[in-house]
Amino acid sequence: MSTSKSRIFAVLAASALIGALPLAGFGQQQAGNTAAAPASSKEALLERVRSIHQGENELYKQRAAKFNAAPKIQQEQMLRDAQQKLAQLSAASTKMADTYAATEIKINELHHDLTEKAQDLGLAELFGLARQVAGDAAGILHQSLINSQFKATEGKLDRVAFLRDFADGRQTPTPEELEQLWFEIHREMTAQGEVLRYQAEVVQPDGMAESVDVVRIGPFVALSDEQFLSYMPDLGSLTVLPRQLPDEFMDIAEDFYDASEEYVPAVIDYTRGVLQALYIERPTWIERIHLGQEIGYIIILVGLAGAFLFVYQLLHLIQVRTAVKQQLDNLDEPRDDNPLGRVLLAFRGDPNRIEEDADVAELRISEAVLREVPTLERFQHFLRVAVAAGPLLGLIGTVVGMIFTFQSITESGSGDPRLMATGIGQAMIATVLGLGIAIPLLFANALLSGLSRSVVQILDEQSAGMLAESIEKRRNA
Repeated sequence: MSTSKSRIFAVLAASALIGALPLAGFGQQQAGNTAAAPASSKEALLERVRSIHQGENELYKQRAAKFNAAPKIQQEQMLRDAQQKLAQLSAASTKMADTYAATEIKINELHHDLTEKAQDLGLAELFGLARQVAGDAAGILHQSLINSQFKATEGKLDRVAFLRDFADGRQTPTPEELEQLWFEIHREMTAQGEVLRYQAEVVQPDGMAESVDVVRIGPFVALSDEQFLSYMPDLGSLTVLPRQLPDEFMDIAEDFYDASEEYVPAVIDYTRGVLQALYIERPTWIERIHLGQEIGYIIILVGLAGAFLFVYQLLHLIQVRTAVKQQLDNLDEPRDDNPLGRVLLAFRGDPNRIEEDADVAELRISEAVLREVPTLERFQHFLRVAVAAGPLLGLIGTVVGMIFTFQSITESGSGDPRLMATGIGQAMIATVLGLGIAIPLLFANALLSGLSRSVVQILDEQSAGMLAESIEKRRNA
């Protein structure tokens, strides 16, 4: 500090001496010609020096010519005047040098006293602690979405830049800087407990920034137009998440964004964006299925075919059971729109025919029942095959996924989980898909089997009853 001040005083003294010397070319006549604005570049400075030097040479020649043209007595008088003025300037220079030396000594003494008093008061440690607190606060505030609310005024640094400059500073902080440090920390603490609505710039999915209403819940969550936002510290602005959270969270966010004064539930990410990012990165079911690749699509195709056949056969069996029940209520009038009616028609088709052999009648009834069984039990074989093939197809996908995993390990030479994730994901999703179609189709096949067996049982019961009735009538005859 003393060195810089001594340099300033030296420059001022030299400037005063140079400006006062008549032989240096800075007289009243030349002052108006050589005065110029401060140089803006090295080339301009060089040109200015050349101009001053040329002016000095011309002035010297003019004075030399004037001196030579004057009489000898006048030359002696001019020489005495110049010597007298030089003596005056030398005395002034000596006095200024003494004043500068005394001032520098006084500055050093005052600086020494200030250092001793600062050490006695512990200000060095206090200022060091203040800088450490400012550095820690700058790191926290840099990641805080509250920055989107508190923008820097024109001509001033924002609060993060101020804290960083304060932490990196080497000069003694002023009371105003210490007060602003306290103010920024206190303002952050106060804002963390607030739930409010304000205007802020939000980057939309198309990349354009718009000024919209933002609802902020402390430093945890920000909402805009019922959408979750994320804070980008490098840009210092909010942006709409490229993928929103699941529907249950979006419903809560919608109610909370539209709320006025009543108490409503809210979504809080206490990790300040970490859990939110995990939900965003979580793949959807479509992405998971795509991860299974060809094996996954084959398994899904088998499952869809089985589901379609199950629904079709289920509706058919429900219709058949309804028609059979209606036929049971009216056995004397058989109809051909249900299996029981067709069996009755096959047995009673020719009323003039008198069966002499009960075995022939039994065979005819058995034939009619067996003719209805394939329709009642259709698609069940495919469902059983799909139930057995689903896990096997999933096993194939698991093996293929593990092959990809081992291949990535071989190519990279390390067991990095990020490189292994694709193969492991394919293996797991294939297994899940295989079991996912096998288990539902297993229950579907059991349901169809139960319904078909109940209809067949009714046909067997009625067939046995008709045969017994026929034999009884023949014996009585």
